[in-house]
Amino acid sequence: MPLTRHTITVALAIPSLAMGQSTMITIRAGTVLDGRGGIVRNTAIVVNGSRIARLDPAITRASYDLGKLTVMPGGIDTHVHLTSHFDANGRAHNDPGGAEPLEQTVLYTAENAYRALMVGITTVQSIGSTLDRDLRDAIARGTIPGPRVITSLDWITPEDGDAEGLRRAVRQRVAGGADVIKILGSKSIREGGGPTLGEEELRAACGEAKAHGRRAVVHAHAAEAARRAVLAGCTTIEHGVLLDDATLDLMAEHGTFFDPNLYLVFQNYFDNKAHFLGMENYTEEGFAHMQRAVPRVLEVFKHALQRPRLRVVFGTDAVAGAFGKQWEELIYRVQIGGQAPMAAIVSATSLAAQSLQLADTIGAIAPGLEADLIGMDGNPLEDITALRRGVFVMKGGRVVKNIALTTP
Repeated sequence: MPLTRHTITVALAIPSLAMGQSTMITIRAGTVLDGRGGIVRNTAIVVNGSRIARLDPAITRASYDLGKLTVMPGGIDTHVHLTSHFDANGRAHNDPGGAEPLEQTVLYTAENAYRALMVGITTVQSIGSTLDRDLRDAIARGTIPGPRVITSLDWITPEDGDAEGLRRAVRQRVAGGADVIKILGSKSIREGGGPTLGEEELRAACGEAKAHGRRAVVHAHAAEAARRAVLAGCTTIEHGVLLDDATLDLMAEHGTFFDPNLYLVFQNYFDNKAHFLGMENYTEEGFAHMQRAVPRVLEVFKHALQRPRLRVVFGTDAVAGAFGKQWEELIYRVQIGGQAPMAAIVSATSLAAQSLQLADTIGAIAPGLEADLIGMDGNPLEDITALRRGVFVMKGGRVVKNIALTTP
């Protein structure tokens, strides 16, 4: 139907209903951003089962007419914490356990996943909690709606011991079903962000991960912590508030992915300070550290953009209160950080897929890839805030959100 601004009809298709859709689906799109930097006008995307079969401009009658919309691949958020939530008393919970019944934690976790999916985040990397595994598997079975989940389970920390202890911990995570290994290479920024593991320890942990076919992402704020992780052969640096130019150059040289978290995580903490304050290291001093971190990481991001070879991906570090708001991070990167809109979109699609070693499965609109698609009212290349106006979401060939704007 033609897009107007009169009547809005909302149809939300949960997976159990969407399974009844025909195998072949066609989606007419006014503009397609393919996730790899390409633009196609006035074409149809043909979906066969869960995958994209082809793009065909000759098709004019389609299952879904998004001819007035911009269509791009579903977003990939490479850093979330699905179990983090506000409980019935409004207090933040970052991990399962404590006084809250586990069944409540499970429901809050599923709610976070649903919120992410409804704004067009079709894949998340949750790093991490053991509870992620069961949610990942339930979503993969199609029993509940949510983005594709990749999880590290619990983190690897200095408490796991020496080099051999770290290797043993990695093997335990792999045996437990971890898709990726998350390593605490520095303290929290609320504690100053200093290094926690030496290069040899990181080499042991990241090497063991690689030996088992797993990527290793390292929480690292301090430049020295990131430097050690890069030299140890780890895959991705997370956060990086205190990185310097030399470390950014080293990361670019080694092909290390960089996942800075500039805005959403901090703004969410500030907006919800009362819910977090007094828990773990969420102290007044910790919040002061985070306030100082905001301009610092923005400058790091701007310096990172000056290095074309540095692979900067999209991750939000979403915790309680942030799910469903992930696109605000990308909007900030463009409006405040100065990133080109197309580069920002690529960072959240095909480049993010590369960082997850899933470039042959997700992250682009191309034949053979999973049909993860989002349609929005507006073109984010012209107005990045169009990402807020998502009206259509398809994940793996199933329509999970469809807001049809029709005439009365």
